[in-house]
Amino acid sequence: MNSNQIIVEQVSPFNVATTVDKLIAASAAKNWQNPAVHDLQQSLAKSGKEVLPVKVIEICKPEYSGKMLEKNDERIVSVMMPCRISVYEKTDGKTYVTLLNMSAMAAGYSAIAVEAIKGATDESFEIVKSVIGPFKK
Repeated sequence: MNSNQIIVEQVSPFNVATTVDKLIAASAAKNWQNPAVHDLQQSLAKSGKEVLPVKVIEICKPEYSGKMLEKNDERIVSVMMPCRISVYEKTDGKTYVTLLNMSAMAAGYSAIAVEAIKGATDESFEIVKSVIGPFKK
């Protein structure tokens, strides 16, 4: 992974459903909560739009989110919460995983916010790597 890259995409060796299940299990194993999984394919189908499978997994770890929400100056970064991991299929038939490198966007925030963002980013990437393997450049 390029440390300056804001959005990182990697192929998963599994289908969408299996990748989502494995990511949720891997995040739970690291004490992350899973507030929601958004099925964008299903949501769009309700509006008459057909798209390939797209699921967005929300994960949250109070150790990090608490640091960003306890004080007024850090609450600005709540726009980046909870952490999200997207899993989707492309027309090539492969499943992809995408997540934000929030550390690349953290410049200019307080030291507390930067520390929490870096910790959350690092652990999010560890979770994804534990399921799909190392990121390729």
